[in-house]
Amino acid sequence: MLMENMGLCLDDRPDEGVFRVHRRVFTDPEIFELEQKYIFERTWIFLTIESQLPNPGDFITTWIGRTPILVTRDAKGKLNAFSNVCRHKGSVVQRADKGNAKYHVCNYHGWAYDPTGKIVDVKEHKAGQYSPAFDAAEHNLEPLAKLESYNGIVFGSMSPNVPPLDEYLGEIRFFLDLVMEQGPKGMEFVPGRAAYTFQANWKMQMDNGLDSYHLGSTHASFADVIQRRRKGEGHQEARQYDWTERFRGTGGSFSFKHGHSAIWSRPNEPFKRPIFPSIEEVKKRVGTLKADWMLHGRNTIIFPNFQTADSTALLMRQFRPLSVNQTEMRVWCLAPIGEAREQRSWRLRQFEDFFNPSGFATPDDSAVYEDCHTGAAGSGFDYLDGYGRGMMVQEKGANDVAQSIGINPVTSIQGPFEQSSETWHHPPHREWRRMMEAGLAGKEPY
Repeated sequence: MLMENMGLCLDDRPDEGVFRVHRRVFTDPEIFELEQKYIFERTWIFLTIESQLPNPGDFITTWIGRTPILVTRDAKGKLNAFSNVCRHKGSVVQRADKGNAKYHVCNYHGWAYDPTGKIVDVKEHKAGQYSPAFDAAEHNLEPLAKLESYNGIVFGSMSPNVPPLDEYLGEIRFFLDLVMEQGPKGMEFVPGRAAYTFQANWKMQMDNGLDSYHLGSTHASFADVIQRRRKGEGHQEARQYDWTERFRGTGGSFSFKHGHSAIWSRPNEPFKRPIFPSIEEVKKRVGTLKADWMLHGRNTIIFPNFQTADSTALLMRQFRPLSVNQTEMRVWCLAPIGEAREQRSWRLRQFEDFFNPSGFATPDDSAVYEDCHTGAAGSGFDYLDGYGRGMMVQEKGANDVAQSIGINPVTSIQGPFEQSSETWHHPPHREWRRMMEAGLAGKEPY
């Protein structure tokens, strides 16, 4: 029955200028369960960045959907990734977020694994009187089917049938380069941890991550605070941008294959960006074009649940589905390795001010996600109309801006910032439906 109705989840009629999403996409428990199988277990998922594991023995733990994942660097310097699940009784093996370990020992019965995933000790093996069949079997950690990096960003997949990572990312790689090439020694996560949950479906964050339309309403109190700061009041070190000027500017968006999207805005007070004091070094290293675009505001979504942002602070986000109405968000402040202390402090103040769980933006956003989920779970009209802004000015292929930076998106938009196009929402929802339909039909998505 769900297979027959999956097409109804989107009311997608581009020739008629219609794109709407059914409320059940966000609230149906059956749909949520199928997403884990047909999306999260069958495509590329962000895991970490390589600089988080610089030394042999380093590890981090993360998730693909509801599967715990262990990423390690072994004695030969090779990155590995496994299901973080003991082969004995299925307990999580490594419970720390990150660290360095010669062995990963399950807390339940003491089985131990090395950073290559090989079982190195079955506790009290000789006394256990195991059968020859047990001894002949393999008890190593289960490796991910695929593990690849792009420009220091590590992705994994539980499916062997995904396309090569470069092909999967496609044209949006330009925007990932703008994030990962800001420092001459590479990029790193600023030490610390920002993780929290909100009581709403994970796709609420997928939708909001590139949404500029909500800024003046949802974050109106923050805009007021900025104006007061400009008069000399309050916390000055965050060096936040004048939103009035931003709203008067221009910007645009691009949509790409495989459900990826990006939005951009013209530089707004570029001297307030932590990278600005280093911009001449950046130009010499990556060229004027990329350096200039590093001063643009930019957000991306890499389908299904990874985002980068560099508009109020440079960061990465991963949002993990816990249930149909609960999501975990992990946020990392990103910085050039070895940057000057003043720039690092500047960067942290901007991140804390807006994106930290105790900052101005995150509580606002979490509250509206929960409001949206409450409303979507009710009865009444079926389809949400929040996907139509910009449809009349969307261009197929590359517009002048795309051509100037050498990318070939599926669609392009350019216009005043207040236009706040919603057409970038279309690619992830179309990819969501495509993958769900493929799974329900018993087909591979790629």
